[in-house]
Amino acid sequence: MVLEAAILHVKPGQEQQFERDFKLAAQYISSIPGYQHHNLRKCIAEENKYLLWAKWDKKEDDAIAFRQSEAYQHWKLLLRHYYAPLPAAEQIAFN
Repeated sequence: MVLEAAILHVKPGQEQQFERDFKLAAQYISSIPGYQHHNLRKCIAEENKYLLWAKWDKKEDDAIAFRQSEAYQHWKLLLRHYYAPLPAAEQIAFN
């Protein structure tokens, strides 16, 4: 299993709309074979900072099946404009 983790910096003042759109975007990530689940948590110290993690069967499920899919294009369309800067994700082996 693979755990993907990313710190998301949302533009200040857009947190509530981001959270609403993230709930809509969840349908796209969860539609991908190999997806297990994900979680979004808001940072306590910084209101516009979030931790996102997603669990996958294997790294290709995220790196290829999701990132090269039409679902990912919808995901990006809903969420990408909220980020400043764009997040970097890390994949971690998870047993």
